[in-house]
Amino acid sequence: MSRPAAAFAIPGDLDTLTGGYIYERRLLDGLRALGHEVAHLELAASFPDPSPAEMAHGIAAMAGIAPDRPLIVDGLVFGAAEGLERVRAPVLAMIHHPLAYEEGLTETRRAHLYRTERDNVARAAHILVPSAHTRGVLIADYAADPGRITIAPPGVDRPNLPRQPRQPPLILSVGLLHPRKGHDVLLRALATLQDLDWQALIVGRAHDPAHAADLHALCTSLDLDNRVRFPGEVPRAELTELFASAEIFALATRYEGYGMVFAEALTHGLPIVATDGGAVPDTIPKGAGLICPVGDAAAFADALRTLLTDRTVAARIAATSARAGAALPGWGETARIASGVITALAERAGSQTPR
Repeated sequence: MSRPAAAFAIPGDLDTLTGGYIYERRLLDGLRALGHEVAHLELAASFPDPSPAEMAHGIAAMAGIAPDRPLIVDGLVFGAAEGLERVRAPVLAMIHHPLAYEEGLTETRRAHLYRTERDNVARAAHILVPSAHTRGVLIADYAADPGRITIAPPGVDRPNLPRQPRQPPLILSVGLLHPRKGHDVLLRALATLQDLDWQALIVGRAHDPAHAADLHALCTSLDLDNRVRFPGEVPRAELTELFASAEIFALATRYEGYGMVFAEALTHGLPIVATDGGAVPDTIPKGAGLICPVGDAAAFADALRTLLTDRTVAARIAATSARAGAALPGWGETARIASGVITALAERAGSQTPR
C-alpha cells in the first residue's frame, strides 16, 4: 500500500545521543520502513535560540514544503518558531515537553517561550507527544485541543547482553550534564553513603560547560572523586554494557516529558531510584523503582541505601522492573502510531488542495 510522503524538520545533528534525538531518528527510520517517503530538513543546531538569520532560514525551509505533505516539526523548533503561519503544509508538532518547562531560564525567556509555543500549538494541525503527562500539560496550560493530540510512546530495543553486575555495585546514571537532570542532587545523596561499598558513573555529554564544571567541583568538594566518574558521552555498545553491569539505575531528574532512559533501565531489569518530576512516575511502573520528591537529596540517599543494603527488596524491585521492561513496545509501534496520524493529515490536506 502506498503511504503519503512527509517531511521532518529537526535541528542539528540527528545522531546526537539524547532521548529526543534518538526518538526522532528512530521515528524517521520507522516511517521510511513503513513506506513513507520522508524528507529530512536539517535546521540550525542553535534552536530554540537561533539567530535571526537562522530563524528566517528555518521558516523558509518549512514554508517550502508542499501544502499536501505533512510536516513533522521537532519541539525545539516548533516551540520557538516565529513565522510558523507562513508554512502551508499541515504541521505535526513533535513535543517531548514544553520549552518553558526547561530549567535555568530567566523569567523573561520563559514567558517568551510560553507565548510562542502556545500560539504555535493553536496553529498545529496535530501534535505528537511521548506521554499522557505531556498531553495533559498541553491541554491544561496551552489550551491544546485534546482531539488533536496523539500519544506515541517511545519504543525500546531488547538488550543483547546478559546481566553481569560488577563489584563493588555500580550505580549508573545517564543524562546530559544539565541542571534539569539533577546530577547535583545525586552527588549530594551519594556523599552520605560513603560507609557503603559502591561506585558510580554519571554518563552524558556536557550541555553547558559551566554547569559541567560546577558538577565536577561539587564532586571534589564532597570527597567523591575516587568513587564517582563522569565518562562523558559513550558509544551505544559501551552504554549497553554499562547497563548490563549496573546494580542500580539512578537519575534525580527535575522534569521529564517521558524519560526514555528509564525505559531502557527497565529492559535491563534494573531497580530504579528516581523522582516524581513530570512524567517519571508514569514511565516507571509501580514497584519497579523507588520514587523520591524532586530535589530531595536525603530521600534519594535513603532509597539508594535501601537498594544497596536490603537484597530482598532490591531483588523484588528488579524482578518487577524486568517484567515491565519485557512488556514495553518496540519502535515499530511508535512508527505505526505516527504513520496513522500522517496518513489522516495527508488525506485531509489532499481533499482541501485545489485540483
